[in-house]
Amino acid sequence: MKTGKNARQIYRANALNLRSKGLTAAEVADFLEITVRTVFNIEKNYEDGGLQKALYDDPRPGSPVRLDERFKSYVVATVCSKPPEGFDRWTLELIQEEVLKSSVVDRVSQESIRLVLKEHDLKPWQQKSWCVPKIDQEFICRMEDVLEVYQRRVQAAHPLVCLDEKPIQLLDHVRPASGIAPGKCRKVDYEYKRKGTCNVFCAVEPHAGHYIAEVTQRRTGDDFARFMQSLEQHYQKAEKITLVMDNLNTHKESSLIGLFGENKARGIWQRFEVHYTPIHGSWLNQAEIAINLYARQCLGKSRIPDIELLRKKTKAWLRYINDKVVCIKWTFSKDDARKKFAYL
Repeated sequence: MKTGKNARQIYRANALNLRSKGLTAAEVADFLEITVRTVFNIEKNYEDGGLQKALYDDPRPGSPVRLDERFKSYVVATVCSKPPEGFDRWTLELIQEEVLKSSVVDRVSQESIRLVLKEHDLKPWQQKSWCVPKIDQEFICRMEDVLEVYQRRVQAAHPLVCLDEKPIQLLDHVRPASGIAPGKCRKVDYEYKRKGTCNVFCAVEPHAGHYIAEVTQRRTGDDFARFMQSLEQHYQKAEKITLVMDNLNTHKESSLIGLFGENKARGIWQRFEVHYTPIHGSWLNQAEIAINLYARQCLGKSRIPDIELLRKKTKAWLRYINDKVVCIKWTFSKDDARKKFAYL
């Protein structure tokens, strides 16, 4: 039976006929009960190839190639191997070329290859970054120590403070950016001037939703020592300050001794109960959450040309975020860690 094909040829001919009589595409579509897009496609085919192209479909290829297990296995093995020299990863086009070169099949579409990848849950375009290369006893001890600190009862006399730092590149515009207008987004020239780098120390008291940040030219041991002194003064009424930070080489008592001398440095350092996150365990530091918040809300995609402007923006952000009292609710516990990393 060719009824379906004949019906298509008839409504296509009627569409051309009605359009030639001055009806709009919408009127033709409504009359023939087809879409406006179909009417336009019929007209375009008529313009490109005449009546033959407008009324008749192009010949279609035969039945699709049946893809056997040998073909699927070859695709999987190919994707799991190294890509060709000069390429970072396998693409559908590269896989197609490799399969055809091997003569596993005579012809194959990229869609067929995509379906094989989907069936085997292979995504060569994706990659994940690991943060825990090895779960050893030292990692577990430090991780559980930090998690125990997070589970302590909140005490005003023993505030929990998390500390981290973020390097920032200072950039300036080569040409001024345009403003925002209705229907138009802000335009920024892709060229920029490098204006050096600086650093931001960021501390957060997660239970109280209190944030402290300080912009410095560098992040040396002396800069860390000064920030520790300002933290100690900020919490001068506290009996002890519980401090969580990563094990950076400058995050030591020796940095304070080098700047303030042994007696004064010991006096400042002893005000803190220091807990270090494990190596590759910076995700355990709640200050990372605070820094991400600062980076999104304060820095964004803006180009900041000098440290004074950065300090001004940082102070304004601190006023805003501390007025809002944005607390951090940490839920990952020791029990969660033991399930996640399957130890004990």
